[in-house]
Amino acid sequence: EEALIEALRSGKLGGAALDVFMEEPLPQSSALWDLDNVLISPHNMDQTATFMHEATEFFVNENLPRFICGQDLLNPVDTTKGY
Repeated sequence: EEALIEALRSGKLGGAALDVFMEEPLPQSSALWDLDNVLISPHNMDQTATFMHEATEFFVNENLPRFICGQDLLNPVDTTKGY
């Protein structure tokens, strides 16, 4: 994140839209909060009106067939990282 902050401050990067950080939630002390060229958004995709339909379609059409065929699943949970 420090390299990202420096690139945003120096103008090497014009801006960034972020929703994943080294420490979550993003600490209030992070310099990212103070940068005008940064958009910070929460992980709240599941709060959309169509999320349950989209998640079910993904499971039925993508991961269930993979599971039945013994293939790797898409978007697996990494229990060591907690997500």
